[in-house]
Amino acid sequence: MKKGFFSILALIVSVILLILSFQLYLDTRRHLLFEEKLSEIRVPGTLPADSIIPQRETSITRTIRKVSPAIIGIHVTQIQQYSANPFFNDPFFRQFFPNSIYRRKIQSLGSGVIISPDGYIVTNSHVLGDNALEIYVTLPGGKRYQAELVGSDPLTDIALLKIDAENIPCIRMGDSDDILLGEWALALGNPFGLFNLSNQPIVTLGIISSLHMNFGETEQGYIYQDMIQTDASINSGNSGGALVNMNGELIGINTFIFSGNNNSGGGSVGIGFAIPINREKGIVQELKSEGKIERNWNLGISGQPLTQSIIKYYNLDTDHGVILIDVQTGKAGDKAGLKVGDIILSVNDQEIRRNQDVIDIINTAYLKVGDSVRLLIHRDGREFSVEIKLESSGRS
Repeated sequence: MKKGFFSILALIVSVILLILSFQLYLDTRRHLLFEEKLSEIRVPGTLPADSIIPQRETSITRTIRKVSPAIIGIHVTQIQQYSANPFFNDPFFRQFFPNSIYRRKIQSLGSGVIISPDGYIVTNSHVLGDNALEIYVTLPGGKRYQAELVGSDPLTDIALLKIDAENIPCIRMGDSDDILLGEWALALGNPFGLFNLSNQPIVTLGIISSLHMNFGETEQGYIYQDMIQTDASINSGNSGGALVNMNGELIGINTFIFSGNNNSGGGSVGIGFAIPINREKGIVQELKSEGKIERNWNLGISGQPLTQSIIKYYNLDTDHGVILIDVQTGKAGDKAGLKVGDIILSVNDQEIRRNQDVIDIINTAYLKVGDSVRLLIHRDGREFSVEIKLESSGRS
């Protein structure tokens, strides 16, 4: 009797365990089916995991990948002259102490852009300085080349380098006359020498903030006219680097910034300027063929500003102009028919009041030897225009 009772009890326990196991199976199955259905449901705007990377590609990332191989870092060793005593900086004292001037090597850096597969590189003149002893460039990936200075045009702050390389990546030229105000732009270069840490250019993003910005001549003698303004961050070392549009085209050469410290020596505040690439194109071609841009011109004339007595004597109805006091025989002014006593009222339709105005107008137009200017002349109570060709001064 006792044995039968235990058999019935064991059977009941077995049935209960079987029922519990089956219930567990059903619960597990329902849970798996629920998770499977849930994985098929996606919140609007989200993406499957296997499609995230392609969808992260944008015109920005594609442009960076396209142009980065053509951006390089520049390292320059210059010879700097200095004096241990500030008095010896004065030419008067220097003549008595000729051995007081010392020379030392200094290092500087900047950026550049490869513009042809045979190794031509464009940068700023001020990146190279006046007494470059050695110039080295570093390409993305870390390969280093010694560079040769083909030529430099200090007036426009453009220089051309050449490295001994073939079939290297180069950038495509854009059209700076076709820039849209507000379009996206990328600045690529070597700020603070950071290119060396990753062997690739540093990239910042912004828009074209303004166009046709005219600054005239700087203390260093560079003339910045028709500049492109961008809020893409530009810092020390970015000079000579690329400003590109979203088509991957070079539209400008990053050149200088405004900062919180009188526009030099401070950090970027989002106001940077680039030389338009259309100006660079003509300069580069002439540097390739001639090695320089001949800007040491001479008109062969000299004059003085109008005074009230001169205005009264000539019965002029204007208060601006320069009266010629000398016209050199056989020089450009003489060939154009100018005479002593002629009054120049304007140069290329811009009024002048002093001799320096003539120089400034010619330089800010980036004119060179062989170009012509138009002068408005007052002579004997009448006004007429003459064309005068800029001739070489004979100075190198």
